[in-house]
Amino acid sequence: QVQLVESGGGLVQAGGSLRLSCAASGRAFTFSTYHMGWFRQAPGKDREFVAAISWFGRSTFYTDSVKGRFTISRDNAQSTLYLQANNLKPEDSAVYYCAAQRSGSYQHSSSYDYWGQGTQVTVSS
Repeated sequence: QVQLVESGGGLVQAGGSLRLSCAASGRAFTFSTYHMGWFRQAPGKDREFVAAISWFGRSTFYTDSVKGRFTISRDNAQSTLYLQANNLKPEDSAVYYCAAQRSGSYQHSSSYDYWGQGTQVTVSS
């Protein structure tokens, strides 16, 4: 059974920073063989793609609204995914989810195989 557990969310003022983590575990789950992604979902809105990273971190992808502010990274030795979120804005408020995929479109949630339970990020103005 695969587990993805997010942490690091919280309440922060606009302009502040948070570092989200996603710890992966599972008997047959080899973290380094999965592309990883971050998605977010605000109340009343669809889940949206935020960022993705390839197996060994050589390629990263971001949605336009977070480019230059968010940085995705991974530590394969620790089976952990990170999202450094700087200069946060109220519109970044959402539940943030990490997800793992073997292949497929990194932007589409349907192509991800495993999901965490999410961590709440709230940015006050």
